[in-house]
Amino acid sequence: MAHRVAIALIGLLAAASGFGQTYDILLKGGRVIDPANRIDAVMDVAVAGDQIARVTRDIPSEQAKRVIDVTGYIVTPGLIDLHAHVYGYSGALWPDDTQLTTGTTTVVDCGGSGWRTFDDFKKTVIDRTGTRVFAFLNIVGKGMVGEQAENDVADMSPEKTAAKMAEYPDLIVGIKTAHFARKGYAAVERAVEAGKLSGKPVIIDMRITTEYDRTTQRIFEIMRPGDLRTHSYSDHQVELLDRSTRKIHPFVREARRRGLLFDVGHGNGSFIFPVASDAMKDDFAPDTISTDLHNSSIFTTKSDMPNVISKFLHFGMPLGEAIEKSTVRPAKVIRKFPELGTLGEGRVADIAVFKLQEGLFGFTDSRLRRLLATRKLEAALTLRAGRLVFDQDGLAFPDWRSAGDYEIIPAP
Repeated sequence: MAHRVAIALIGLLAAASGFGQTYDILLKGGRVIDPANRIDAVMDVAVAGDQIARVTRDIPSEQAKRVIDVTGYIVTPGLIDLHAHVYGYSGALWPDDTQLTTGTTTVVDCGGSGWRTFDDFKKTVIDRTGTRVFAFLNIVGKGMVGEQAENDVADMSPEKTAAKMAEYPDLIVGIKTAHFARKGYAAVERAVEAGKLSGKPVIIDMRITTEYDRTTQRIFEIMRPGDLRTHSYSDHQVELLDRSTRKIHPFVREARRRGLLFDVGHGNGSFIFPVASDAMKDDFAPDTISTDLHNSSIFTTKSDMPNVISKFLHFGMPLGEAIEKSTVRPAKVIRKFPELGTLGEGRVADIAVFKLQEGLFGFTDSRLRRLLATRKLEAALTLRAGRLVFDQDGLAFPDWRSAGDYEIIPAP
């Protein structure tokens, strides 16, 4: 009899233990937008260790060690910036200082390193930063280190680029070509060849001017389905619009139909309001939203992820779509979905919390023209792999008046 009672008690304790599971962090009462799982509703998000443990309504607060009230806030997967600069380029920025503070937990360095320099990039940045960092490897072996290097066709080796990518298949997600200031298409052709050898996408940044004897249409013909054209909303990088009708060129729509992708890549010189406005009016939204963030664009144009999203909200993009193009879509482009870009249970707890402010807000484009908008997305809190790394509003901490006595350090 005593034996049966003991077994019953053990069973009850086990059941109670399962029922009263303890979470490390509970984000409670926010509007959860998770396009990958078709969620846009007020829900709670529970985190255990570095993983998302549960996403549902009304998780009891007593099940969590730390409860963060995010009522009135927006909770999303950590944003993914496909076009950032954190190495090589003279304007590169340390990602923890500029990305985690904007709800961006994953960045792709866009061409800063090449096959000659990637090992140094890994050692000095990727292995040291708290932000998750991937790379589009520059087709130029030296990487993005200046005009002379980036125009050295002899240093553009598809074979050596693909070989370096094979060494680091989890970190190098594609190939970049940019700033080619010579006539013709050699840089594009060699980058695409590296893409064929490695089986990974190419992202292209190239000026279209008569002096270089290049056209947007011919570049699109060289590109493959899944390749990306960044800086899509500039007036000197891509000819999206017929200048007389302000409508999207038929060959651009055909390129999209064929599977080419169009990325924002705002930057300091590659996003102007008339192109973005006309394109959005003609039903040509970007496939992915990105920043081209560097030490110039972080100031005057303030092209971080929330600000770029805010500009597209002004031009009519629904918030849920903007979050999709900043989370699950880029994750799929770099083939990191479903590991990233979602709040799915069991996935890494990269989570962003935002406040959608209403009022009157000024934004600038790359020509330093001003736009007044009535909504602005602002980062409030960031979790990276379950760890609180940014908290703009102090949401995770108690009010000072009710938190108990301070431990006052006595004067010397």
